[in-house]
Formats: sequence, structure tokens, C-alpha cells
Amino acid sequence: MHITQLNRECLLHLFSFLDKNSRKSLAKTCHKLLEVFQDPLLWSLLNFHSPVELKKDNFCLGPALKYLSICWYSERVKVCNIEDWMKNSFQKDFCNRHENTVSDFLLEVCNRCPNLLSLTLSGCGHVTDDCILLLLQNCPNLKTLKLENCVRITDQTLEAVTLYGGSLQTLHVDFCRNITQTGLEKLREKCPSVMLRAERSANMIPDNKPEKKLMPEKASRKLVQL
Repeated sequence: MHITQLNRECLLHLFSFLDKNSRKSLAKTCHKLLEVFQDPLLWSLLNFHSPVELKKDNFCLGPALKYLSICWYSERVKVCNIEDWMKNSFQKDFCNRHENTVSDFLLEVCNRCPNLLSLTLSGCGHVTDDCILLLLQNCPNLKTLKLENCVRITDQTLEAVTLYGGSLQTLHVDFCRNITQTGLEKLREKCPSVMLRAERSANMIPDNKPEKKLMPEKASRKLVQL
């Protein structure tokens, strides 16, 4: 029996065991297998391991997507986590190449995947509060949000959870250095049912430009002189 003689249900089951690249390669062999590749039922779960993968055409986004994970553990992620004002020209150029990649992808998710239940972002140093806000607004069924080492995430994301995360049950903001203890306490007060974890976040040093640090020092000197 040739593979194309199998019914749709069997083909979907076979495709489910393949990674994204293998699915795409198999879909190129004939029209019937391409239709299986494009079936929304095949794409309820998506895992990505680098921003580059988000630009490939080896997957489909649609209402069937429920579980999404973008986890970048490469050594290069350290460059994205450096404060913008501390980056040299080489580091800025590197970041500029993919600065909006994850955010643009998440905007597509907002528009095309309203039934998303779980989102995990790790090492996505360019994702902003505004992006998470839009996602919470457009994916009202989101139950799990895990953010790890996302340096641009601040207390504004916690506030957005209190406003638009009505379905949220689990929130992780681990190693997000611009999250504060005050923000965490407010979230716990307003959303006591949310299982909150913030490993190291409130204990890390937040981003501050030198001029912002100097202002309190100047003020204290004036007080001493008075």
C-alpha cells in the first residue's frame, strides 16, 4: 500500500510524529500530503528553539494552536540581555537583525490563534510589555504564561495580567530583572488564585542608565550641604 492510500486520519497521525522540517519535506511530494500538512488539527502544539525558526515556512498558524513555546538557550541570547545603553556597535547590529522577530510573530499569534492556552517564552530579550498586553487581550483563554529571562518585561505586564488575564491560572516571571517586589505583591493581592512564581526576578538589579543613578547622589549631596 502506498502512503497516499491511507485515509486522512491515519496520515495526520503519521505526520504528528514528525518534526516541522520533516513534515514540510513530506508535504512537497504530492498534493494530498500537502493538504494534510496544512490541516489545522496538525498544529495545536508548536515549539521553537531560536528566532530564526520563526521565519521558516515549515509550520501553520491557526485557531487550532493551543500550546506555544519559544525558548532560546543559545549563548548569543546573552547579547540581547545586555542593557541597551551598554551595548557596543557590534552587539547593537546583532540585535537589530532579529529585534522584532519574536514580537512580530506574537502579533500574528494574536490575530490568528485566539484559542491559545499556554505560552512559554525563554531568552526572548526583545519582547516588551506591550506585546504581552496585546496577547492577553486577544487570547482570552490563556491559562499558562511562562516568561523566563525576558529582560524587557516589567511590572506593566503584571498589571496587564490583573486587567486582562481573567483565565490565567499559572504565571512565571523567572529571571526577569525589571520585575519588582512591589509589582509582585500587587499582583498577589489582586489575583490570589493565580499560581505565581518569580524566581530571582525581584532580587536582580533592574536596568538603570547612569544618569538615573546620579540623580539621587546629587540630591543627597545637596542635602548634606544644607
